[in-house]
Amino acid sequence: MKSRLFGAVAATAILMAAGANAAEPVKVGFMATLEGTYTVLGEDGQRGFEVALKKWGNKAGGRDIEVIVAPTDASPESALRAVRKLVEQDKVDFVIGPLSGSEGIALRDYAKTQPQVTIINGSSGAQETTFVDPAENFFRYNMDGAQWGVGLGDYVYNEKGWKTVASVAEDYSFGYTNFLGFAHEYCKAGGKITERLWVPLGTKDFASIIAALPDDVDAIYLGLGGGDAVNFLNQYQQAGGGDVGLIGGTIMVDGTVLSSKGNAKKQLIGTPSSGPQADTWDDAKWQAYVKAYQDAFPPEKRFPSPSLLATGYYNAADAAFTCLDEVNGDLSDGQAKFRGCLAAIELDAPNGKITLDENRQAIGSNFVFEVVEMPDGNLGTKMVKKVDDVTQTLGVPEDEFRKLGLPSRDIVDCD
Repeated sequence: MKSRLFGAVAATAILMAAGANAAEPVKVGFMATLEGTYTVLGEDGQRGFEVALKKWGNKAGGRDIEVIVAPTDASPESALRAVRKLVEQDKVDFVIGPLSGSEGIALRDYAKTQPQVTIINGSSGAQETTFVDPAENFFRYNMDGAQWGVGLGDYVYNEKGWKTVASVAEDYSFGYTNFLGFAHEYCKAGGKITERLWVPLGTKDFASIIAALPDDVDAIYLGLGGGDAVNFLNQYQQAGGGDVGLIGGTIMVDGTVLSSKGNAKKQLIGTPSSGPQADTWDDAKWQAYVKAYQDAFPPEKRFPSPSLLATGYYNAADAAFTCLDEVNGDLSDGQAKFRGCLAAIELDAPNGKITLDENRQAIGSNFVFEVVEMPDGNLGTKMVKKVDDVTQTLGVPEDEFRKLGLPSRDIVDCD
């Protein structure tokens, strides 16, 4: 597994911060899907991380920041190989990552075996990561995939008037979690899900799936991302598309897909979806963050607007550097002060206020939006609704929510 250094690698210096090791750089391990189906997502996650590094001038708590990168391919196995290298060989102080759902579950379990290291999630969104037997040294500043679905089911049923839906989604933990967030609310509103089709990550041929899609539904929910989403859209267009509406899972309509090459993506114009941000939100802090992202990279090396992966990694890094600064770079005593700050911080993030619950899981704002064509011809997302203070139990009492069961192919059932 290859790794490379980026960011500033500090020369030895005498710093004002207290502590015998204050002059030493803080070693940060960075993990993202820089290989495989989700490569384009990982690359933008890395850009978001670099924007945070630039904001802090590659230094926090009086210590320079040394970054070691370990790529993954979205599989738990690759995530474990990457984190073991970072922790056991490179001896990093903390890790920022991973990106994909099942990777997060793997890192939660690994974190329990390495109590000396703090893991700050990049953007992975499987519910189980923090909801089931969470690790005390694992922190997640992004909401999970089910939280990203809040508001969408109600909007689709009551505003779009779509009473029956079929779905195509990726057959792994995040696909289940993101669909649960939509289905829980949609079914409660009275909607019916007539058929659920699941595909492996990395699917290239969608012909049989497209042929199996029913035509007697109001809309099709698409829970795909990265290369899978682009492949589906291209083949769906070639097959003539359909006369039904489309509903986007969170990463189906993210900038990583809306900025893809070709015209197939234009099928998504008007598609409702939901997630942790909306491209055209007029909030001043969001607009400033978008500008910082745009200014950090030439247009051909970035998306028109940061994807949710960039924002997730930006927020994770910003929280880490804020707390490193707060404790004057002190990572002694099992990183106790650092972790205390991470748990208690109220992050004034570009996409809204974020706090952590008792499981160190984000509570934040979710956006319902539709895909629109921008004045410059690019595609973006326009907010139609914002839901604040979304908890991991989706506003349902915890005992009642747990009765639903963990996200899977069959949960939530509309019956």
